[in-house]
Amino acid sequence: MIQTGETIDLAFPVRAAIAAEKWEGMLSELVTRPTIVSVYMRNNTSSCDKQTQQLQLASAKLDALGVGLIGLSKDTPGSHQKYACKLELDFPLVSDPDHAFAKAVKSLVEKKMYGKMFMGPTRSAYLIDPQGSVLGVIEKVDSANHAAQLLELAKALD
Repeated sequence: MIQTGETIDLAFPVRAAIAAEKWEGMLSELVTRPTIVSVYMRNNTSSCDKQTQQLQLASAKLDALGVGLIGLSKDTPGSHQKYACKLELDFPLVSDPDHAFAKAVKSLVEKKMYGKMFMGPTRSAYLIDPQGSVLGVIEKVDSANHAAQLLELAKALD
């Protein structure tokens, strides 16, 4: 996993739902200020719903601290669009079906579900500046208390 102080290349294409509208561009276009990218597995699943609701709880406070917020999973932009409407989210949801972000932050790991092995990202969060410098990492997201984790991470910028 990438560490604080390392740099990643944000110049890779992504698709997203922003304010319930579909969007395509480079990840670097979404990271215009220090931004937290919170990685979750899938829309409409118990732990991921808790994590996403915690993102929404922290969103306005992070914005007041000058920190942006992005949720990221492998779900499609269409799924993200419906999910953002359902939960009334006010931050972008990025679709990363090929795990480009997980590869960039070195968090793609082997997982096992129903006896099958596959590669997937860790449930983690990264505070990144517009130049791609990693300012902080939450290696293990606590889905039920993620807002507090995010605010603590953002306050470390002071």
